[in-house]
Amino acid sequence: MSTDSVITRSRSGGRSARKAIRSAPNHLMLPGLTRSLPLCEPMDEEQILRIDTASMDILEDVGVVFRDEIALEDWKRIGADVRGERVHLDRDLVREMISTIPTDFTYHARNPRNNVRLGGKHSIFVPMTGAPFLRDLDDVRRNPTLDDLAMFHKLSHMSPALHSSAHHIVEPYDHAISQRHLRITYSSMKYSDKTFMGMTTSPKNAEDVMEMCAILFGENFLENHPVTTGNCNGNSPLVWDETMLGAMRAFCRRNQPVLCSPFVLGGANTPASVAPTVAQLNAEALSALAYTQVIRKGCPAIYGHYLSTVSMKSGAPMAGTPEISLMNFMIGQMARFYDVPWRTSNTLGGAKTFDAQAGYESATTLSSVIHAGANYIWHSAGWNEAGMHCSVAKFVVDAEQCAMAYRMAEGPRWDDFDEALAAVRDVGPGGHYLGHEHTLNNFERGFFMPELFDNNSIEQWQAEGSVEITERALNQAKKMLSEYQEPKLDEAKNEALLDYIARREREIPAADALNQDY
Repeated sequence: MSTDSVITRSRSGGRSARKAIRSAPNHLMLPGLTRSLPLCEPMDEEQILRIDTASMDILEDVGVVFRDEIALEDWKRIGADVRGERVHLDRDLVREMISTIPTDFTYHARNPRNNVRLGGKHSIFVPMTGAPFLRDLDDVRRNPTLDDLAMFHKLSHMSPALHSSAHHIVEPYDHAISQRHLRITYSSMKYSDKTFMGMTTSPKNAEDVMEMCAILFGENFLENHPVTTGNCNGNSPLVWDETMLGAMRAFCRRNQPVLCSPFVLGGANTPASVAPTVAQLNAEALSALAYTQVIRKGCPAIYGHYLSTVSMKSGAPMAGTPEISLMNFMIGQMARFYDVPWRTSNTLGGAKTFDAQAGYESATTLSSVIHAGANYIWHSAGWNEAGMHCSVAKFVVDAEQCAMAYRMAEGPRWDDFDEALAAVRDVGPGGHYLGHEHTLNNFERGFFMPELFDNNSIEQWQAEGSVEITERALNQAKKMLSEYQEPKLDEAKNEALLDYIARREREIPAADALNQDY
């Protein structure tokens, strides 16, 4: 893999040294992406204002349901028009509230080298989460365990273009649902020293995550430093429920960012048309973003969404469709119009195996989110079967694809322009550049060299066993895991985390698996 790392590699020592550099494993995280490519913006100023006006009309005239007594009292306190559970939000109030959301901020990892900035031109790639199944190192589809989750956290840690270990990449079925969030959070913290996500499956679970973050980073540190991310999904159309709003309060009160994410199934819970869908989604996101500032003015928040379109043949969600790309472009424009960071979903696939469909869907989505200018690029590795499974093979290939997208989004480099033009004079007509000093000094960074794509001749490919992409990827995953070195937690903090987990597991009834409001 050829990417610019913050670590400078020596180029001295001749061909043998360069070969050793090329073959040595390098799993250091790339810095957060700073994008330089022009954005794809299909809406003109009049159309942006049209979406904004339509969304504000929805908020004022239709209203948004907040199924949560605390939220309703909060809205009443600041003068919103509350009618039962339905809140009608004045556009001037909404604009005033969202104006206090930070334009950008920095995530602080337990390894400061892995801190990343988010917002504006600054983006990060985050693995998928929430898969109830996996395709494992033998490409067998089965229920995941806590060890499988740890495996994905290790692969996240070792993938340079992934900037987060996320949280429940897969659901660990060998642990009680009511206690699962504790072990998931610990796994995210233990096996990687990158930033991570926090569980929002209930208000109490979110509070547990905050307490564990306070143990890891210090209570006072959380007050001024984002360290994790919560996700709060809306119930489209136009509903926010008690579970998500309670979790949102747990995060925002501790000054930790949440993704305010309407869950779009285009044609099912939104109109069957792109622009009106964006108008509805925009209204939903704005209502939640505004509420974060009711909870705590100035706390970081992220304009979120999950986008899919629904097949009118089967009712199944689809990935990689043209309309999803168009909506990403438009949502990016709206987030920039309000000057807030925004989240999208990446490398989504509906295929049942890691096949050509999975590749096409994922590549289409990846390209569109890069050109849309997304900041928090979630579900960036492993997603397949509409999120029903995380594939180990797809995970490592997706991670390399993110590295390729990272390189593209950086834009052309100009730092060696004069040196390379001098090489043109040296080589002259009819020559070649393979042995030139400029090539030898720049071959690593000049052109991205994927490790998981085979570009050899068919004869060489056949001689090496005709190995296809899934097998190559699984071999790569096994190699990475064999090279994994755990970034050890501070011993005292580790003991404190384990003590907290043990205490909470004693307090939480494991048998009461469906009760999340203990």
